[in-house]
Amino acid sequence: MTNANLWMPVLAYLLGSIPVGWIVARVFFKTDIRKQGSGNIGATNALRNFGTTVGIIVLLLDLLKGFLAVRIAGGIFGMESGLVTLCGLLAILGHVFPVWLKFRGGKGVATAAGVFLALAPLSLAIALGLFVIIVALTRYVSLGSILAALTFGVAVYLFEFQQYVQNWSKLLLITLVILMIIFKHRRNIGRLLKGNENRLTFTKKGNK
Repeated sequence: MTNANLWMPVLAYLLGSIPVGWIVARVFFKTDIRKQGSGNIGATNALRNFGTTVGIIVLLLDLLKGFLAVRIAGGIFGMESGLVTLCGLLAILGHVFPVWLKFRGGKGVATAAGVFLALAPLSLAIALGLFVIIVALTRYVSLGSILAALTFGVAVYLFEFQQYVQNWSKLLLITLVILMIIFKHRRNIGRLLKGNENRLTFTKKGNK
């Protein structure tokens, strides 16, 4: 076992655990995003409380965490290595359970998108396309996230399954992440069923 086998998974977790939304809120707005809106540290809550531009920045940086974790690991171990899959999972878990915030983080959707941008770009593009359509039509980010996660799994099976059939670790990762995203949205699902889920509104800085 090389040193990289030990430190790269740790680095992937730490990279994923960088609480971008919390940092942005602290540095630029002198507030704790966990005490604002839904209390989530992710892009949707950042957008609702600090404006569309801030939300997009948080989204892209959260996505970048997952992408970099996989690409760095792939450069060291090779993209087909099971260690790359492990690093992708740890990056997502880092965002959901960040050590810096007592393991209370976001829902992992953007960071997972970054991981799968590196691992399954075609299926991710299909899922993101559906996400944009659903959110544009309904203004429900939660509904878009859940349906996009499910669509991603179907797209992998239809279009990219053959390249993963010999790599069970990636199929396991995809299955676990889909289940985790749905589980993390369980309260949103309840609100959607009751008809009182919050709709997304695009605002300028400081407006809600």
